Amino acid sequence: MSHAPARSVVAGTSAPPRANAVVAVLALAGIVVSLMQTLVIPIVPELPQLLHASSSNTVWAVTATLLAASVATPVVGRLGDMVGKRRMMLTSIVLLVAGSVVCALADSLVPMIVGRTLQGLAAAVVPLGISIMRDTLPADRLAGATALMSASLGVGGALGLPAAAFIADHWNWHILFWASAGLGVLSLMLVLLVIPRSDVRTGGRFDLVGSLGLSAGLVSLLLAVSKGGDWGWTSAPTLGLGAAAVVVLLAWGWWELRTRQPLVDLRTTARRQVLFTNLASVALGFSMFAMSLVLPQLLQLPTQTGYGLGKSMLTVGLVLAPQGLVMMAMSAVSAGITKAKGPKVTLLIGALIVAFGYGLSLLLMSEVWHLVLVACVIGGGVGFTYGALPALIMGAVDPSQTGAANSLNTLMRSLGTSFASAIAGVILAQMTTSFGGHALPSENGFKVVMAIGAGAALLAFLIATFIPGRRTAVQLATAAETRAQAPTQAADAS
Repeated sequence: MSHAPARSVVAGTSAPPRANAVVAVLALAGIVVSLMQTLVIPIVPELPQLLHASSSNTVWAVTATLLAASVATPVVGRLGDMVGKRRMMLTSIVLLVAGSVVCALADSLVPMIVGRTLQGLAAAVVPLGISIMRDTLPADRLAGATALMSASLGVGGALGLPAAAFIADHWNWHILFWASAGLGVLSLMLVLLVIPRSDVRTGGRFDLVGSLGLSAGLVSLLLAVSKGGDWGWTSAPTLGLGAAAVVVLLAWGWWELRTRQPLVDLRTTARRQVLFTNLASVALGFSMFAMSLVLPQLLQLPTQTGYGLGKSMLTVGLVLAPQGLVMMAMSAVSAGITKAKGPKVTLLIGALIVAFGYGLSLLLMSEVWHLVLVACVIGGGVGFTYGALPALIMGAVDPSQTGAANSLNTLMRSLGTSFASAIAGVILAQMTTSFGGHALPSENGFKVVMAIGAGAALLAFLIATFIPGRRTAVQLATAAETRAQAPTQAADAS
């Protein structure tokens, strides 16, 4: 059976893009979507009362978003390549607005889960934005723009936490979702007004079987990982879902290698540059999220424990907020290094900075300013790495596959965060200390998690050394443009 990809339409846009406006609007959309990660964190302890449900059921308000995002990211990325990235970005933002409104009107568990699921379906906005940038921006702007767009994943989460905590402390919790709906409408209007339509598309037929197979496999895997701690790691549901994930994903891979127009081109993902970049992304996603699990708990635990700092959720948000700003600032530095030395060097530097930040945390955990410093150092390293990842991916795939390839890379990072949550949860549940008749995570437990975070960053560094040699962002963009124009030039010559 032929595996030739569908021929892409000639690169171009419906109108000359205004580069600064395009970058600003896409970055804003990415930040708004990433806000959904931390939007409900301040009210999670109160959800059982607010929604008249048990705590074991209200956790689905968080889990549903994770599962929906994992399913939507590769599917929407592929649809973006086929029918238009701008169109799918608008669709994703509409789903975010709809989900926010449903949550804002909810007073029970079922509508809240429905709304949070719709919000999760918007997760592909960031990889779609990176792909739009590749199609519309000049080569010399691409490195900085994609670094900023990639960093928006972390920036929105970091800045959203203090804002959400402030709103939850001072107003009715429904205001959180009305605010997210308003931001979604703003993003929607700006995308409609500013972002040009790209003509880089593959067309062809959507791989429905592949999308269903990948969705079933990912949901099984992530449910086993995210709920294993609650259900028991050796319980029948956990083991059954884990086994189902393996079987379904193997069958999915078999199908993808044999269908003419696959959802994910596994032959492309097996290329050395794409493969090792995606593997490094899993390790980096793990490393980034380990800090997000430890620092809030350290800040909120009672001072009587000897290591807790006894702070409020609003203080937690304010401590973590500078991390987002540093991440945004470092994306510009990351772009400069990528232009001069290539994205591989940028990724290696960033991984070492993240590892250093975690090492610093093992020594500095007793004051608020210690944790601000640790968060900023790790955030700076993440800004470097997240800026380099899309450049590495786009340098190895055809422009007509950019949406699917960037979405898969984003999914790899999300898998890393899911594994971090599961492993850290096990460690902190096992390494405890008794306080007031309750078992709390011990100081050594936090240090072990941070040490594993450092190890994950060093693993990402090691994996990145296997990525092929240096190419600058301008060279990558030029090569991509040449590949895009090749079919047209051949047609003109004939």
